[in-house]
Amino acid sequence: MTSSDSDQQHVTEPRGLDIDHMAPLAEAWDSGASQWTAARRQAYANDLDAERSLVAVTAKTNRSKADQDPAEWMPPAADARCTYLADWVATKLRWNLTVDRTERSALRDLATTCPDTPINYTPV
Repeated sequence: MTSSDSDQQHVTEPRGLDIDHMAPLAEAWDSGASQWTAARRQAYANDLDAERSLVAVTAKTNRSKADQDPAEWMPPAADARCTYLADWVATKLRWNLTVDRTERSALRDLATTCPDTPINYTPV
């Protein structure tokens, strides 16, 4: 049995899970990846060196998130939100991706509920 932290669902079959890019590919493109080489974009899409760059989530959660950033979507499980925010910011920092004004404002507002959540990342 596998658990998806973002929605606290337990899944018994792998087909019930999707692999989700923490910062979706379209979001990365809009945040600077459009200027990258094809090799760097491929490295981002297949980043297995950071624990939270690619995460297993239920297909339902992955589809509800689509290519939205935290200003537009947060995990349905309230106790997963601080981890999600930290992982989002760590992914953006790891890959030197930008944040737009709305995203930055949402991250700041949401972070007030997560004062003791560390952000750990290794730059690429």
